[in-house]
Amino acid sequence: MKIELINTGTELLIGDVINTNAAWLGQKLAELGLAVERSTVVPDGMAIQHALDEACRRSDVVIVTGGLGPTSDDVSREAASAVLGLAIQVSDAILTQLTEFFAKRGKPVNEHNKRQAMVPHGGITLPNPHGTAPGVFLPAALGQSRGLNCAVFLLPGPPRELKPMMENEVVPRLKEMLPGGEDRVCRYFNFTGLGESDISMALQDGLEAIGGLEIGYCLGKGDVDVRLSGPAAAIEQAGVLCREKLGEYLISDDRRLVEEVCVAMLAEKGQWVATAESCTGGFIAHRLTNVSGASKVLGHGFVTYANEAKTQHLGVPAALIAAHGAVSEEVAAAMAEGCLRVSGADHAVAVTGIAGPTGGTPDKPTGTVFIALASKGQPVEVQKRWFSGERERFKILTSQTALDFLRRRLCGYGLPTA
Repeated sequence: MKIELINTGTELLIGDVINTNAAWLGQKLAELGLAVERSTVVPDGMAIQHALDEACRRSDVVIVTGGLGPTSDDVSREAASAVLGLAIQVSDAILTQLTEFFAKRGKPVNEHNKRQAMVPHGGITLPNPHGTAPGVFLPAALGQSRGLNCAVFLLPGPPRELKPMMENEVVPRLKEMLPGGEDRVCRYFNFTGLGESDISMALQDGLEAIGGLEIGYCLGKGDVDVRLSGPAAAIEQAGVLCREKLGEYLISDDRRLVEEVCVAMLAEKGQWVATAESCTGGFIAHRLTNVSGASKVLGHGFVTYANEAKTQHLGVPAALIAAHGAVSEEVAAAMAEGCLRVSGADHAVAVTGIAGPTGGTPDKPTGTVFIALASKGQPVEVQKRWFSGERERFKILTSQTALDFLRRRLCGYGLPTA
């Protein structure tokens, strides 16, 4: 099924409003195993007619957002009528709803508001409990007089109106159009610790051997999503393959992030974690506390940016820092051990590095970081990593790796090869 999106609104083109609708709709359609083939943004006014005419000639479904308001530049209804060769008429039912809506607010329906009761002949109105503009569904058969076989959905632009209408009215109709739609699912397998090409090399042949799968890869911030859509049975088979091939690198198959997985596993085990951060400035603790329920598993978070703070709060010997430098395996290990001791937690994660762009040396260039993990009853483990790029990227990748070390410990895996 070929699906296109058309988002209308001059405010989207000049940057006054960010087009979040396209991203949300793409995700919602992906959950059905459907991919958007093209997304177009047009200004207010009749530019929508040309865009819709082109889209209807090459697609099976076109979803339009915006242009259903009461003003003169809201012309999505008129454009769809012209493209499909349909008369446009007032819906008495919608006009009654509008009259009641404004009566509750002590206002009459003015002539501009009445435009929202206009519906292309044969169109099915979609209720909008969150606004005055109903949506409209135009089945593919309505365009046959123009040689078109494309279903069109006209939806409101405001997200608080668009999203419920999409979920309650559009998604059920799309499932009816799609062969096997009720059985079709989309799942994201999220991996970390491996590059996109390594994951593809390990999985591609096996996934291609499973019939009916659509496969996509998306590189994230320190992780990779393998997006699989198809029949539910094929997805289950693919899940088995992913776990067999790359189970220790698999964070989740339900779109949870590594911090969410860590919090859930710590809670399940009744364990606590503490953090000791230098170069990330508290970002690891920040990610953990973004997860509901983190208060049950995170008791302490130290930001020991200065050498004196490492000594004062974590007990890292000043002589150790002087001998090896703050960015070193020895100091990272001492930070983790001190954090574990001071906090009384079951696990402690510590990081110390050079975020840049200054501060690097030939032996320890910018991007160098040491990540340490200490757990009760186990020796501390430290790995040296190097993450290139600007400071924010460095902090994201360092925190991702540190949290993954914790996840691996909780799962019973050893740390990955550096």
